[in-house]
Amino acid sequence: MASERRTIPIVAVSPAPTFTHGATASGLAAPPPLALYVHWPWCVKKCPYCDFNSHEAKAEIDEAAYLAALIADLEAALPQIWNRPVISIFIGGGTPSLMSARTADALLSAIRMRLPVQPEAEITLEANPGTAEADKFKSFREAGVNRLSLGIQSFADDKLKALGRIHDSREARQAIDLALTQFTRVNIDLMYALPQQSFAEAERDIDTAIASGVSHVSAYHLTLEPNTPFHHTPPPLPDDDIAADMQEMIEAKLAAAGFVHYETSAFAKAGEQCRHNLNYWTFGDYLGIGAGAHSKLSNHAAIWREARHRHPRAYMQAAGLNPLSGAVHGDFISTRQTISAADLPGEFMMNALRLNDGFRLHLFAERTGLPLAAIEKSALAARREGLLEALGDTLRPTLQGRRFLNQLLGRFLAD
Repeated sequence: MASERRTIPIVAVSPAPTFTHGATASGLAAPPPLALYVHWPWCVKKCPYCDFNSHEAKAEIDEAAYLAALIADLEAALPQIWNRPVISIFIGGGTPSLMSARTADALLSAIRMRLPVQPEAEITLEANPGTAEADKFKSFREAGVNRLSLGIQSFADDKLKALGRIHDSREARQAIDLALTQFTRVNIDLMYALPQQSFAEAERDIDTAIASGVSHVSAYHLTLEPNTPFHHTPPPLPDDDIAADMQEMIEAKLAAAGFVHYETSAFAKAGEQCRHNLNYWTFGDYLGIGAGAHSKLSNHAAIWREARHRHPRAYMQAAGLNPLSGAVHGDFISTRQTISAADLPGEFMMNALRLNDGFRLHLFAERTGLPLAAIEKSALAARREGLLEALGDTLRPTLQGRRFLNQLLGRFLAD
């Protein structure tokens, strides 16, 4: 699942927050865990439902130039994260499995040379089931990738065609089988409420996923995102009642098969939760490099978000690589915004309440630098409405809160 899919208001670019007044301005006693996201912006074909920052590769990709830009971007960001251990790396897209095994190896080597990556760090790469990418799985593992995420979406050929996918059901099954020979940790992305999908067809998809032997399933309701072909010309979709029945069926079948429903759309066997995404949901820090990548970072002065230039061409031009000297100039950052104290409760809850088990109360202060009093009034209102419940020192969404998550989150958003 591509983890960098947030939007940030367009604001003037400014330097990373600094602090010179001799006291802790952010309120943080210590920085949270740090993850690294790397964005690969190209794909073979843009799917009609996709609103991610991905671009069809209409010509041969200059992998060497993009790799050089990624490394320059990382080096420019090092002062913001100096000496902080990296708990996970996620290479998303686009279709990162389009990159050559040589590029993947060079990328991960460059990261390890510049950052203290923990020995047990989870390193995920997103891949499509096409034959060309599947042939590289062994090389990706040898480069250091230890978790693969496959964009399957459906096992029905007519549904794959309707979604604009370039693989068929046979390739999907083959890719899973091959991935499992190389990786002990494999996720598959599935979608439901697809164009003209029946309840029985959704059931067959989830049965096939369970039988495949993977340890993690991400199941997403197809949504018609703005600025996509599906939004401009909507396909015929199941009605809301059928879609809700599909969701309940998927949750029940995965639970019966031993999958824990730990996040809104994520299901995992015991111990197989995606550590990278858990860092997002628990309001950890993450540095995003690559075209359009987003970051959320903290220091003693502030907590802030930033985004890179979206288009690959603009991103690589920002690197300003001098072909003669190799010198680097320019700025990769297109937007940067400090998160205000008024917005921090909503930002934290917007992430933490995606977790079905919620969060331990101490985590709020640890990750925001704010006292629990900042969310007390909103939490009490949400509890009265049956959207939130307290169990000991844990606050979590109720079943109703999970079904009406946007309503619950709205209770914590600043005016």
